[in-house]
Amino acid sequence: MSEAEETSSTDSAPENASASTELVAPPPSDPDAAAERIVRSHTLWSICAGAVPVPVFDVAAVTAVQMDALKQLASAYEVDYSESTGKRFVTALAGGTFARIGASMIKIIPGVGSIIGGLSMMALSGASTYAVCHVAINHFKEHGNFLDLDLEMAKDAYRDALEKGKDFVKKFEGKEEEAKENYELVKKLEELRDAGVLSQEEFDAKTAEIFKQM
Repeated sequence: MSEAEETSSTDSAPENASASTELVAPPPSDPDAAAERIVRSHTLWSICAGAVPVPVFDVAAVTAVQMDALKQLASAYEVDYSESTGKRFVTALAGGTFARIGASMIKIIPGVGSIIGGLSMMALSGASTYAVCHVAINHFKEHGNFLDLDLEMAKDAYRDALEKGKDFVKKFEGKEEEAKENYELVKKLEELRDAGVLSQEEFDAKTAEIFKQM
């Protein structure tokens, strides 16, 4: 090999190495795809929580699921999240507990009651979580934060999303016993995740497998 050829080969090596590195670099994360998984898993989780027959426990459980969904969605879209902010967001949209204790009480809520008064506790919980998640996604994509929330517009969006949520949860009606069993399984997995035994990725994979069987 001539001196010129050797020099050319040496000079091209770093360039080729760089190109190789770029080829194997992981693709950028897709927040929309992550959000879709979060919405589905937490909607199903809420359906399971709504099947629990203890009203006060049901309220706390579903609210906790909705706040966990907001936390994960905020992470997917790189939005700052705090528990107090998440709770205010849920309360503003869904009226906090908004009388999940009984469908007859829900009917007194102006605007919302006419839509969801006929739903079971289980379906209401799932539809509500579905709606909260979709309002949050649209807000994050437009504003990139938890601020600047137009409450009236958000409530209108919540009602629209709630109607779509009703369609999503229809197929789970009549599966109360299965839902209750799955909720207990998910709660155990949640405890393992919080204790550091399971990673978030392992928790998501195991819960997805449980929900897939519903």
